Amino acid sequence: MKKVFTILTFVILSQTIFAQQEVQFTQFMFNNLYINPGYAGINKQICITTLLRQQWVGFTDPDGNKVAPQTYLLAIDAPVRFLRGGIGLNVYNDKLGFENNLGIKLSYSFHQPIGPGVLGIGASASFLNKTIDYSKLHAIDPGDQTLSPTGTQSTFMVDAAFGLFYNIPSKFYVGLSSSQLIQTDMKLPNTLGSELRRHYYLTGAYHWTIASAPDWELSPFLLVKSDLASTSFDFAAMVKFQQRFWFFTSYRWQDAVCLSIGAAPFNAPGLNPALANLKIGYSYDITTSQMGKDKRSSGSHEIMLGYCFKISVPTKVTKYINTRFL
Repeated sequence: MKKVFTILTFVILSQTIFAQQEVQFTQFMFNNLYINPGYAGINKQICITTLLRQQWVGFTDPDGNKVAPQTYLLAIDAPVRFLRGGIGLNVYNDKLGFENNLGIKLSYSFHQPIGPGVLGIGASASFLNKTIDYSKLHAIDPGDQTLSPTGTQSTFMVDAAFGLFYNIPSKFYVGLSSSQLIQTDMKLPNTLGSELRRHYYLTGAYHWTIASAPDWELSPFLLVKSDLASTSFDFAAMVKFQQRFWFFTSYRWQDAVCLSIGAAPFNAPGLNPALANLKIGYSYDITTSQMGKDKRSSGSHEIMLGYCFKISVPTKVTKYINTRFL
């Protein structure tokens, strides 16, 4: 058990000292706004997405405390005609052991039609409150100065992101972005000289309708994440039926094999059209890293709930009476 807690402490402190690792989701194709501000409003609808992730289920410390990572995210984006683009908001809470990160990202994207698609050129401002409860960390070496602070310590940081997102509706998209551009210094005990690490993202997808079976659609997805010290690759292949049900399997390099199912249950003729864009998805990660091999993790669970809609402004009809035609 000491070995387990030693690893946990190392993970927590490595994030505190070296980087603020950005949040991670298996259903990343429903979460483009978080990693790329250029996505804001690109779908010409008001979209609300919630993601809840419980990672490494069953991972506890020697005192029985649940210390597995937990992430909650709410994302909202919408087109704004007079701004010639769209705006977005991300609110998230990412908890790892006794470290808690509460953040907000405000985004704007300028939309420029190019060929058959639209290019979103976006920027965002991010606000992060990081808190660590040092009282619950127990040093194996009593003289370890890294864990000398007591009680709960917190700091507030401001940073920025930039992104490009090109989208051909229902056909193709590709995005390139970078977050934590300023690499803001952290101001927590024993983290002098540390900073938020700049992250880079490349994402893309292609939607292919099978000509001989038009009810079926195949979609490969790619997400590459890097802070130039380490790089992660997510590959996913989705099968969708009648734009209503889908299944996909994905692989996160040296980390997990993932299975996911989802549905837009009201997207069918005869059902409430106002709910046609309501989506729900569930994914399960089978941990393939050392964490899983040592049976410290029984996998990860993730739930996605999304809804998109448009606000239609009724056209005002003006009537005139002409005395010549009564």
